[in-house]
Amino acid sequence: MRKTSVPVLPLTGGCQCGRIRYRLNARPLVFYLCHCTECQRHTSSAFGESLRFRREDLDVDPGLVSMSRMSESGKLRHGWFCPDCGVRIWHGTEGSPEFNIKAGTLDDTSWLVPAGHIWCGSKQPFIHIADDELSYDAQPTDGYEAMKLRWQAMTG
Repeated sequence: MRKTSVPVLPLTGGCQCGRIRYRLNARPLVFYLCHCTECQRHTSSAFGESLRFRREDLDVDPGLVSMSRMSESGKLRHGWFCPDCGVRIWHGTEGSPEFNIKAGTLDDTSWLVPAGHIWCGSKQPFIHIADDELSYDAQPTDGYEAMKLRWQAMTG
C-alpha cells in the first residue's frame, strides 16, 4: 500500500477559468477513482477522481450552477459547475452529508493516491488495477468504510 500525506489545510482549488475558487477546511474522508460510464462521460476520460468530504467543510465562492439527474445506482445526483467554463467542481447524492470534490480541480494534485476503485465493471480495458488495491465492480455496499479505513492507513 502506497502512503501519502495530506497537505496543510485548507486545500484549495477552482475551475479552469478562475471564476470559482474553493477551500476545503478538513482532511478528506477518502480519495478514490470511479470507473462508471457517467464519470467517463462527464470527465471525457477513463475515470473520475473523487475526493470525499463532509458538506460543512467546503467554503466555495458564490455563482455555481447545478444540475440534477438519476445516476446508474438509481439515486438522485447533484452536480455543481462554473457557469463560465463549465468545469464540474463537486457532486453529491441527495440526502448524503458527504460529497465529492472533483480532485482534478485542486491546485495541488501531486499528493493524491487512490484508496480504491469503484464501478470497475465498466472500467476501460486498458486500465490495470493491481491485485492489492481495493476495487468494487459497482457501488461499495459498505458505505465506503473499507476505503475510508485504507485511506486513514495511507495518510497516517
